[in-house]
This record gives sequence, structure tokens and C-alpha cells, in this order.
Amino acid sequence: MAAGAACLIAATPTTAAELSDADLENIVKRSYQYVAMYNVNNKFALKLGGWNVCDADTKLKDHTMREIARPNNDTLYISCLLDLRKDAVVLEMPAFDSKYVSLMITGYDHYVNIPMSTRLGDFQKPEKVLIYSARTEGYDGKPIEGIDRNFEATGDFLSAVFRVMPHANDPERFERITGQMQSVKPLTLSEFRGGEAKPANKVTFPRIGEKDANVFEDNLLEVMQFVFNHTTFDPKNELDQKLLVAYEPLGLAPGKAYDPSQAAKLDGKRVRQIAERIFSEEMAKTHDPEFKEKAMTGLFQPKGEIGLDLLLYQSILGPIGQPAAEAVYPAIATTNGKPMNASNDYIIQMTADELPPAKAFWSFTLYDTKNGFFMPNDRKKYSVGENGGMKLNEDGSIKIYLAADKPEGVPQENWLPVKRGDYDMDVILRIYVPDLEKFKTWQAPKAETLSATENTTADQAKKQRRKR
Repeated sequence: MAAGAACLIAATPTTAAELSDADLENIVKRSYQYVAMYNVNNKFALKLGGWNVCDADTKLKDHTMREIARPNNDTLYISCLLDLRKDAVVLEMPAFDSKYVSLMITGYDHYVNIPMSTRLGDFQKPEKVLIYSARTEGYDGKPIEGIDRNFEATGDFLSAVFRVMPHANDPERFERITGQMQSVKPLTLSEFRGGEAKPANKVTFPRIGEKDANVFEDNLLEVMQFVFNHTTFDPKNELDQKLLVAYEPLGLAPGKAYDPSQAAKLDGKRVRQIAERIFSEEMAKTHDPEFKEKAMTGLFQPKGEIGLDLLLYQSILGPIGQPAAEAVYPAIATTNGKPMNASNDYIIQMTADELPPAKAFWSFTLYDTKNGFFMPNDRKKYSVGENGGMKLNEDGSIKIYLAADKPEGVPQENWLPVKRGDYDMDVILRIYVPDLEKFKTWQAPKAETLSATENTTADQAKKQRRKR
């Protein structure tokens, strides 16, 4: 039985469930991966106009991106939102003229699967992959002529996301790659076989939240019952079973219909307070060197290869990342150990020997810590790297400035604009296809706070230019 579950008091219809803080904390921690991914996948489906559709980027993301925290600005995405209830779905893919492409599949459980990647030698030729779940009607998992590979997902509603390095600094190649991306199409298995798509069963989705905390406050039980009905739970998987045990006293279980008149009642504000406290505690771990070392190569793994602590952390830090074999995501600390704040300017510098050990490419991206979004600026410059733009010195070194104004003599490519204010910000370094052997001894650079005098001088210069 899950920790804390023994003291749950069974909820009777229309009466409040009596839960201790420990009970609620156990529920929130075990639910966070599902709440986060329910919000992410369903927000994307709303943005795309439904399910069984693919949408390919044609330009890099900017600060208007609000569907996911800490988005990626150095690869383009093909986002496919799939409904596998009525029929399996076939994705037709071209060969890609890019040195980095991966396909990531994840459902509401936030386990991350990478069935195809250039790291594995894929995407050199056109292929067709069939995706299904244990509840998909009309398909039993057997090979089908014309299908190159199939994949059993753990959920009925999922995202299949391609990351494609667009080679943005080569306009002709960029155009060629975006054309290839737009050719990716989803077909139901019925359509692939020459028939018509089966009519999808009607479904009413529980309301999504602007933030995960909104779901925890407003409709956690409704969302989790929906998740239970569209997710595969393994009887031998400890995390799966402890989640089910935690919710059983509240009347939730796979296969049940949610009836608000009969459902247990939770104190939403109390649940939200616990969720927000857990959020703050997990975000604080970005400054814990011991935990960061563990997380670096342990995040975004398939089912059975990741524990609750890292599932919780990755769902709060920013969902839909990749495992270490594909990418690692070091958070950049400061030399004084304090969180970065937008009232200051910072510099990150590396010698040629200190550059990230990437077999594909690397980038530094700046976010506001509270929301995890890009920092708005007229240049739409959010990252320093091969796609966002960077300029190495003659000796192979680089200096990256986080500043309200571009310091004199600094290349535009190496300046990340800061919107001045008293709020925290953070930088995530992405290393694609890392050399994991070198990564064991490599040290990420730290951000050094520029002096108060330098900050004041830059701000005064900015005011003077405005007066002119």
C-alpha cells in the first residue's frame, strides 16, 4: 500500500473525504505527472483543432509560446496528437536532411519513449510507423504489410513529437527541412488499408487548467478518473499500483465513470496549497548539486526505468524532455550560489576546451523562473547556439551575456536580452547527443553576476538613448 494510504478514510457519496496533509501530499506527488501531461497534451490538441492531426513548425518558437514550460527554441517540432481508441494510427515519415531528428512518444503518464532517432541511424529513408494502445479497437499488434515498425503506447491520447534541427543559419537547408517536416501525415489504419476513417467515439474531456495548480484545485478527481480510463496500468509496476491504491478510497479506479454527484469531495484550495508548496520545493532542487547530478542522466525515461522523485521533478521543471542518450539539460548555476535575478546582468564564459560535449549541437536558453517562458524582447532572441545564433572567438572560446542592454563590443549573437525587474530567471543548457563518457567529468559553466556599477551604467546609458 502507498505511503500514507492506510490512513485514508473511504469517501461516501457527497461527503467530504477526510484526508491528512500526508495523504494529500502523497496523492499530489503521485498525480503530478498525469496532471502536467493532461494539460500539455490537451492544450496542444486544442491549439491544433483536435486529434489525429500533425502540425509542423516553419519557424522557431517565440515568447508567445504558452502551451508548455521551458520550451525548446533550437529545434523545430512536428507535433502529432493522436487518439488511439477507435483505430491505430500510421505516421508516414520522409528522410530528413538534418543532423539531428528524434521521435518522442508520451501519454498522460509522462513516460518518455524514443523509438526513432538519428542517433540510432534512423530518418535516412522514408518509413511508416504504426502506433496503438492496449484498448485500440481492431488491431492486435501483429505485423502489417507496408508498415516498417509498430509501437504500443501506454495511453489512448498521446503526443508523438518530432524534434528536428532546422539548420536555421543555412536558409536553403532550412527551407528544405521545413518542407520535409510538413510532409509528415497521420493516417488511421483503416485509411492506410484503403478505407475510410472510422468515426471517433464522442468524448468529453475534463477542463484543462491554465496552470497545473488550477487542476489540483478545481477538478483533480475528474481529470484523474479520465486518465485512469485511458492509460495502461501494469499490475507488476509498483508506481502504477501505488497510484491506484492512493485513489481507491476516493472511489476512483480504471473503467469507472466520473459522477460528480456521487464522487468524493476534496478541499480544492488545500490541495492547491500543497501542490504549490511541492512545486516550490522541486524548483529549489535546481540549485542542489547532488540532486542535479542524479537528474542529469535520469530524467525522461521509459516506464520502469524512472522513479517517482524524478517523474515529479521533470513534470514540474518542464514536461516532454528527452533521455540522456538524446539530450541532457544542465541548469546553469551562479558563481555565488544565488538564483539569477532580472535586476542584475550576468556573463557565462567558456574556453574552447570547456565547450559542452555535444555530438550534435548545444544551446543556452533563458527563461523567467516562475512561468518557465521565454523572456519577451523585440529581437526574439532567447537562446545562444547553432540555431539561435552564436559567435565563437578566434581561440574557440565564447562569452554569453544576459543583460538589459547589449554590452559594448559583444556580438549580437551572444547577447540574451533581459527584461529588467525584480524576478528570478534561469538558464538551461541543452546538449544534443552528448558524449556521455566525457560528460562524466565535464563541468557546466556558471553565470557570474556583473557588478552593480556595470548594471547601473548600462541602465543609465539606456535612459540617455531614450532621451535623445
